[in-house]
Amino acid sequence: MRRRKADLSRRVNRELRVEFSEAGLTSYAGLELLIRYFRRTDLNDLIRQHLTGLAGDFGATAMVRVVLGLLIVGGRRLQHVTYLVGDPLLHRFCGLAQLPGRFTLSRWLQQFTGRWIERLCRLNAAVVARSVHLQTWLRTLTVDVDGTVLSTGLTVERAFRGFNPQHRKVPSYYPITAYVAETGHVLRVKNRSGNINDGKASLTFLRELFAQIADTLGGAFRLRFRMDGDFFKETVLRLLLARGAGYAIKVPFWQWLDLQQRIRERGKWHRVTGDVSCFAVRLPLKPWKLELRVVIYRKVVHHRSTKNYQLDLFDPNDGYYEYSAVATNLELSGPKLWHFMCGRGAHEKAIGELKSGLAFGTIPTHHYGANSAWQQLVALAHNLLTNFQLETGAPPRRRSAKRTALHVLKSIQTLRFELFHRAGRLVRPDGVATLRLARNEPSKRLFLRIAACLDGAWAA
Repeated sequence: MRRRKADLSRRVNRELRVEFSEAGLTSYAGLELLIRYFRRTDLNDLIRQHLTGLAGDFGATAMVRVVLGLLIVGGRRLQHVTYLVGDPLLHRFCGLAQLPGRFTLSRWLQQFTGRWIERLCRLNAAVVARSVHLQTWLRTLTVDVDGTVLSTGLTVERAFRGFNPQHRKVPSYYPITAYVAETGHVLRVKNRSGNINDGKASLTFLRELFAQIADTLGGAFRLRFRMDGDFFKETVLRLLLARGAGYAIKVPFWQWLDLQQRIRERGKWHRVTGDVSCFAVRLPLKPWKLELRVVIYRKVVHHRSTKNYQLDLFDPNDGYYEYSAVATNLELSGPKLWHFMCGRGAHEKAIGELKSGLAFGTIPTHHYGANSAWQQLVALAHNLLTNFQLETGAPPRRRSAKRTALHVLKSIQTLRFELFHRAGRLVRPDGVATLRLARNEPSKRLFLRIAACLDGAWAA
């Protein structure tokens, strides 16, 4: 129905008078759905099971939920907790009449030494295992492993100069993460100093990852790993082969591998896409006493690429190309392997969302253990939100050769806008606690749909 222009505008005569009161107003009404979900999944019991024994007046369960609430609503610093004081839904989410201050949070985080950080890892593993086991039809897990750089201050404990391409002289951490492509979970996180190499330092992480999978997921899943060229190391390959895991790892163009000569001698390339072609070879690695199947790809570009400086020894006369190579023990053809490796981009996107949406890139203290615990809690928040979506009706996606998430998962920014950051008022008509929200039909339908999913799933 068309309306008159005069009916579309509203006159504003003067500025509103601003008052602050304790009238039960909340900016985060959507947290009520998370409160119900956490209660139905016994999150508090799970936290007590893994973190009983930490010192503090507030208790481990309350402190974990304070940090989770801070991260979910968008806080990025410990001092942001002071801006949440007085919000009734935040207090209800944490189960506290009074929220801790920034210094209390900092002191609590600094209790996390290696033993307690490992307990946080186990808590995170239990949250992931719960959701993965619910996907009863899933038989194969694709695990992406990669590191990321977090710039720190000059006085942060165990932060050193290393691989930091944007800020080469800035000290940094270099945490490594394992990501389940099919479900969107962060399977494991380990903080590390910035002056280490992924390949050399990843062996301990991979052993811990295999132990975690065996303890929480059992042997019901076939494992396939995707990694970049930093992980192309003899020790990594032998570990994956010993554990019976599939792998697809980018191959650096090292001179002793002699991939350049293979490309020079190649006449026929097989089509992958309109601008990508490939061929496969058996590559003997005599120093390692291994023989690998390697698929070499070339992609047409319209300019001379600086990416492949390793290939400047020869100049193809049929155009400009970017070259890459992948070592694998998977029974995938060259085109399917190309798409499979392209699926690693979902892990990079997830890391970007952790940094931008859940403050993974924030360094809250100068204490290494506290900063490592912060990263674990960020991963926990991400996994809980992923479980929340999967168990409240996230629509399925069509399967693809890239092996990315099998459900449509919303980003944290979208969840905040559509669900969590809804204004409301907590009132008590006739003595019954009631949450009142503004009448908005899309928000109402979303809220009621999720509430029905929560009630229906656990009633069954």
